[in-house]
Amino acid sequence: MLSTASDKFSAPESHLAPSPSLPFSASLPLVPHPPSRTALLLGFLAIYVIWGSTYLGIRIAVETMPPFLMAGGRFLLAGPILFVALKLRGAAWPTPAQWRDHAIIGTCLLLGGNAVVAWAEQTVPSGLTTLILGASPMMMILMEWLRPGGTKPTVALWLGLGVGLGGLFILLGPGALPVGTQPPALSVCALLFASASWWAGSLFSKHAKSGAEPMMAAALQMICGGVVMTLTGLLVGESARLHVAAISARSWVAWTYLVLAGSLLAFPIYVWLLKHSTPARVSTYAYVNPVVAVILGWAVLNEPLTPRIALAATVIIGAVAIITVAKSRGPKLVAQKS
Repeated sequence: MLSTASDKFSAPESHLAPSPSLPFSASLPLVPHPPSRTALLLGFLAIYVIWGSTYLGIRIAVETMPPFLMAGGRFLLAGPILFVALKLRGAAWPTPAQWRDHAIIGTCLLLGGNAVVAWAEQTVPSGLTTLILGASPMMMILMEWLRPGGTKPTVALWLGLGVGLGGLFILLGPGALPVGTQPPALSVCALLFASASWWAGSLFSKHAKSGAEPMMAAALQMICGGVVMTLTGLLVGESARLHVAAISARSWVAWTYLVLAGSLLAFPIYVWLLKHSTPARVSTYAYVNPVVAVILGWAVLNEPLTPRIALAATVIIGAVAIITVAKSRGPKLVAQKS
C-alpha cells in the first residue's frame, strides 16, 4: 500500500494501510481531459491486483532469501532505475535537504515499514500479514492524537478504531487460527511496529519542508531506504545466510516481480490514476488489496482461510472504510505545503 504523502501535494488518502510495494503516495490535481473508461478500469485493476499480490511475493521471496538483504536489494535496483529515468526526462537534481528528508522517510517506510514486514513474513502467512497491517489506520489515528499539537479523533474515527480492534481480536484471539498455524507473538509485534514506523514516516513527510516531485521523492526514498536495509541486513549477519546458489527459482521470480511490477510498474500507474481520478476512488485499493492477498495466499501457498478469518477480514476492511469516509468528510489533520 502506499500511504505517505509527498510534501508538495495534499494527501487525503494518507491514512491508508502500508503497502509493501512503494514508499509513498501523493495526490495530484485533476487534469481537464480524462482518459477512456477502459483505461481507468485497467489502471484500477492493476493497482488492485499488483499491490494485493506483493505480500505473496514477499512471502515466497523470503523462503530462500534473507529478508533485509532481499528488501534492500529490491529497492537498490528499483530506486536507481527510477532515478535515472527521471533524470533522462529532465528532472532537477535533488537538493541536500531533499536527500536528507527522504532518507529519513525512506528509513521509516522501507526499513521499518517494509523490511520488517519481510522479516515477519518468514513466519506469518501473507494473507494474515495484510489483514494485520490493514488495521494500521488505527495506528495513524492514535499517533496523530498523541503527537504534540495533534488532533483528537472524532466520534466517527473512534467508531472506526473500535471496529478495527474488534476485527483484530477476531483475527488473533483465542481459537482464531487452526492449531499449528498461529504466528509467533514476536512476528505479530513486528508487524505492529512496522505499522508504527510507516505512519511515523508518513507524519514526517507531511511536515517536511524540502519539497520534491512525487516520482523523484519515491526514487530518493527507495535509494536511501535500500542502502539502510542492506546495511541492516549486514549488521544482523544475514550475509552468512545469503547463498546465491541456494536461492530457489521461485524466490528469484518473486523478487523480480516485486522489483518490476510492485515498484516500477504499479507506482507510475498509481500516480497516473491520481491525475485522472479522485483520491477517494484511488484509495479503494486499501479495501481490495487485503482480499486479493488472502485469496492468493490460500490459492498459491495453501494458507488458512477459515470463516473466522473471512469475518475478521470483513470487519477490518469495514473499519478502514469508516475511517476513510470520516477523514474525507472532516477537516484535514495536517495541512500540506504547496
